[in-house]
Amino acid sequence: MSACLIAIYIFAMVAANLIVWWLGPWVSPLNAFVLIGLDLTLRDVMQERLARWQMAGVIVWGGLITWAINPAARWIAIASAVAFTVSALADWAVYSWLRSRPWLVRSNGSNVVGAAIDSMIFPTLAFGVFLPQIIALQFAAKVCGGAAWSLVLSRVMRRAS
Repeated sequence: MSACLIAIYIFAMVAANLIVWWLGPWVSPLNAFVLIGLDLTLRDVMQERLARWQMAGVIVWGGLITWAINPAARWIAIASAVAFTVSALADWAVYSWLRSRPWLVRSNGSNVVGAAIDSMIFPTLAFGVFLPQIIALQFAAKVCGGAAWSLVLSRVMRRAS
């Protein structure tokens, strides 16, 4: 199960990076809802199953795979790796702090923090300019996408238990 989650997580991250590189910053909100919302929530699921060093490895490999598939997307891959790493640390801290709460509360609470950090860092590094409209739209899309994916994945986790 963990290998499948890792594969989906990396696929979503690589796809998100390449879609933004191909289509530009204005596709980011839709991309954020579908793919990054999934990644934020899968990160929480994997936090239950993987060691921290394994999760860090998954994030780094996703960035490296993005670059390997299309080296011209290197700034997207670098921005993604930095944003995902910093947001993953914040996500982990909030998720851990909320440990006594139900999984949906932990997941969505940590997703809000992770989405805020990721939404500020990624477009600023990837495009070299502060884009407040894109940041706001990405944040809203990631939080809503994360909430939708957390409902889906909580059911999947219950069935897998």
